[in-house]
Amino acid sequence: MSEAKRRVQDDVGGLHAELTALSEDLYRNPETAWNEVESAAKVAGVLRRHGFEVTENVAGLPTAFHARSGSGTRRIAYMAEYDALPGIGHACGHNLISAMSAGAAIALARRADELGITVEVFGTPAEEGGGGKIEMLDRGAFEGLDVAMMAHPAPVDVARADPFAVSHSAIRYTGKAAHAAAYPTHGRNAADAFTIAQVAIGLLRQQLPPTVRVHGVVTRGGEAPNAIPQTTEGRWYVRAQDMAELAATEEKVRRCFEAGALATGCDLEIEPESKPYSDFRTDEAALALYERNAAALGREFVTEGPETQMCRASTDMGNVSQTVPAIHPYIGLGCFPVLNHQKEFADHCVGETAERTLSDGATALAWTGVDLALGWES
Repeated sequence: MSEAKRRVQDDVGGLHAELTALSEDLYRNPETAWNEVESAAKVAGVLRRHGFEVTENVAGLPTAFHARSGSGTRRIAYMAEYDALPGIGHACGHNLISAMSAGAAIALARRADELGITVEVFGTPAEEGGGGKIEMLDRGAFEGLDVAMMAHPAPVDVARADPFAVSHSAIRYTGKAAHAAAYPTHGRNAADAFTIAQVAIGLLRQQLPPTVRVHGVVTRGGEAPNAIPQTTEGRWYVRAQDMAELAATEEKVRRCFEAGALATGCDLEIEPESKPYSDFRTDEAALALYERNAAALGREFVTEGPETQMCRASTDMGNVSQTVPAIHPYIGLGCFPVLNHQKEFADHCVGETAERTLSDGATALAWTGVDLALGWES
């Protein structure tokens, strides 16, 4: 182990109490997409206390920030996610992501001048739906970065991100209300429109490739059982192996929703909730360094089995990876069969095992930054 890495590991150890407190604070006070006012401020505050220059309201987004330390020409960035899921809190472990990225950045920044680098952290809102990184990317926030990194909690360690591309759509049918007993023939049933669409999507699945997922929820099904529903609403996701397959699948799914409108005489509105999330392009050299560093900390990567499938989860980090060299490894909490997006997973994101995961993730990410910087120098 190089002297720089040894000092980085010591620094992460010295930050343990502060990083754990940050993670637990985020866990106890979850904020959903675009509402992460306190969460963003807390993560930015930790970085500011350790000498980072912090800019808030980055790219015109109130809950996005940029933190910077060092003056080197090569720029290493860590991504911090802090949005929670509606109803189930930090069931994807974003509290740990923020703490790991902050810890890695602080420890690496203390070596920035000797390594000739600038260390940066981007606070990125709305990963769980809204595509905060995509908005930041499109507005130039990530221009000039040499590498972007983060580690994501999962049941087990998996090195390579292989996420589905995904689109998010808001669906709305509008019919005509009527008394369901006295005047049913005067109504146009918007709930029936959704039923027809969902049956059509279910039948379509036989012809869809195994790399496609289609799923959603009805968020408004009607107002009263004795009234023909006039308005129904839902949220639907389409996932595919890459952006080309996504576009082709979206057209097929759209026709299923159009079938519901045609059959019932209702009007249909489909509005995107964000720009599509892309598939991921991994920087192989950086990932090899991360794997080696994580293994040196005793992490064991799993390559097969259902516990590994979190690596297929869609992320707006995929869009970043298309223009910036990037890695997005998964770091395990050892909690299988408890899985991401289950309420029980949130409970595994605090406690003794979570603290070790936080420490290992921050150290492995910082070590990878050291290795990249030394490689650039040579």
